[in-house]
Amino acid sequence: MTYDPANIFAKILRGEIPAHKVYEDETALVMMDIFPQSRGHTLVIPKSASRNLLDADPAVLSAVMPLVQRVATAAKAATDADGIRVAQFNEAAAGQTVYHLHFHVIPMFEGVEMGAHGRNQADNDELAALAGKIAAQL
Repeated sequence: MTYDPANIFAKILRGEIPAHKVYEDETALVMMDIFPQSRGHTLVIPKSASRNLLDADPAVLSAVMPLVQRVATAAKAATDADGIRVAQFNEAAAGQTVYHLHFHVIPMFEGVEMGAHGRNQADNDELAALAGKIAAQL
């Protein structure tokens, strides 16, 4: 399969669709997942065009992984989470639904089950507030 530049994350990166941005630099965009599995669910999206980990440039992976770590630390602090889950899916059989490489940073809370992937849209005001809290921790 090949990369499709019409995917929703590519459109967000080009500014065609709005997002609750947490952070942006020359290598990646960090934004809130609008269908979060947990409060503070954040996405790290490399700007380089690749379908997923399987076709990504190793140099891009090397550049973005320190940011994934920083976002995980910031999301944990901003949400008072008990732990952090980092997930990345490759192809439909593995659960990938948007075919642009991205990393899920999901705060986890003791006794609270993680929600289903892509099911319930979050409140925009809450997402904006969480984006600000996480950004402040970066």
